[in-house]
Amino acid sequence: MMEQKASNAANTADRNGVQVIARAAAILRALEAEPDGLSLGELAKRLDLARSTVQRLVGALADEQLVMTGGPRGGVTLGSALVRLAAAANIETDRIVRPFLQAISRDLSETVDLSTLRGRTAIFVDQVIGTSRLTAISAVGEAFPLHCTANGKALLACLAPDRVRALVDRRMNAMTANTLTEFSELEAQIAESRESHLSFDIEEHSDGICAIGTSFIDPLDREFAISVPVPTARFAAKRAAIGKVLLAIRAEIMLKIPHAR
Repeated sequence: MMEQKASNAANTADRNGVQVIARAAAILRALEAEPDGLSLGELAKRLDLARSTVQRLVGALADEQLVMTGGPRGGVTLGSALVRLAAAANIETDRIVRPFLQAISRDLSETVDLSTLRGRTAIFVDQVIGTSRLTAISAVGEAFPLHCTANGKALLACLAPDRVRALVDRRMNAMTANTLTEFSELEAQIAESRESHLSFDIEEHSDGICAIGTSFIDPLDREFAISVPVPTARFAAKRAAIGKVLLAIRAEIMLKIPHAR
């Protein structure tokens, strides 16, 4: 009987501890989008918690410098310790994603690229070379245009329409006979990509090469694209399989990297 009571007490303590952590995390998330801070009353209302509960949690978070009180509006803001924690974590997205790139390449026997948005271009930050005799290879660090590549379009699909308009050169230089040169057509493709999470390059950047890409945003709000370039000769036969694998891997990345989207 005594052991049962002790076990029940321990379980209750565990549940209470988890609840406190969840509530503290909710406070931090609420403050994430409020650079000017929120008052205790605003936090309590937003999180549907008693003001006294919020005050107690904010006090504990402030002791650890995870929040600060007395922000621009006299309220609570995120604290300096979070910057140090983020730096220590370093969210090395490319390192975390590399095993997924390798898995895609093994499944498809094709080259797989990881890109990120840099200015008005897509920059390759990692690559796993395919095992097929004829493969598409580009150098890590190479920059590619956004409007005519699968990875570029995938990155644009992460962005709000006004930012897309700001980044894409309206001249949209034709790289091949298939390159889209009308911004309205590119906008339509990006809108489809936002729904399907897949973007396509059908010999738009290079003759003889097609590609499919997907994208995500990491917890530090950095845009990344995973793309699979394939020689046109075997693209039609592998198109459906490539799309299926990319979507499955994207879903796995969402689980592996919390708050990725």
